[in-house]
Amino acid sequence: MRILDAGLASHVAQGETTLAHCWRIRRKDGLVLGFTDHDRTLVFDGTEFLPSHGLDGGEVPARLGGQVETSEMLGVIHAEAVSEDDILLGHYDGAVVESWRVNWTDVSQRLLLRTDAIGEIVREDGVFRAELRSAQQGLNATRGRVYHGLCDAELGDVRCGVDLTAWWGNATVIAVEDAYRVRVSGLGGFADGWFGFGKAAWSAGRRSGLTDGVMSHGRVAGVDVLGFAVKLGDWVVPGDTLVVTAGCDRRFATCKAKFANAVNFRGFPHIPGSDYVLRHPRNGDAMDGRAVVK
Repeated sequence: MRILDAGLASHVAQGETTLAHCWRIRRKDGLVLGFTDHDRTLVFDGTEFLPSHGLDGGEVPARLGGQVETSEMLGVIHAEAVSEDDILLGHYDGAVVESWRVNWTDVSQRLLLRTDAIGEIVREDGVFRAELRSAQQGLNATRGRVYHGLCDAELGDVRCGVDLTAWWGNATVIAVEDAYRVRVSGLGGFADGWFGFGKAAWSAGRRSGLTDGVMSHGRVAGVDVLGFAVKLGDWVVPGDTLVVTAGCDRRFATCKAKFANAVNFRGFPHIPGSDYVLRHPRNGDAMDGRAVVK
């Protein structure tokens, strides 16, 4: 049950109200945007809530228990507020949305209805539809550790212990191969494959400020080619710069040979895989309890 402050409760009790919806969007890069379905700008808590030009919020079904409550936000894409480029570049992925009910004649009379995170965003015919997921979404996150053969630490974090200051290189895009691959210069001093499963932080260009996962690193005719996990061919041009960090495939052998960090390996390499567990014993198999990985 929601408890209204005295001023808002008195206003609602009148029957005839001057209420409007406001939405505050907090992106992960720190940008804060405010929108309202009222016809003039409202200001509170240091945020200007601009007329939304077609932005609208859907109904929210209430559920008992720990189920994730979902709603949606529907709006027209326009460059002054929510641009299509920002959506495609992922600037709104995971952004926090606060939904308020406000008395537009006295904005001190307001109620925070819910706080959600933006999930899937669909774009069609110049309109975007953003899925809003309630805080129960956090219950779906994995807690604790998962026992498997691969390391579950992030390369360079406290649990890993590798100092990444010596494991990165500056690169410049010289050509775009396709939607997922680019040719770069500046990485000639590193071994072929050195940056596979690493990260690329863009420092110039339309993707500046974004970090993408590097899936592969190869060298063709002396030119380094980086393959990415996301489509970026339309957002990258020759001359864009990036800082590439060495990658790790999370295997024990890589941790030991590439980083000399076997003592901090956070996986369980001696756990037999499903293929090992399910296979039938054969003559000559080492079934004497010795370690599977040395």
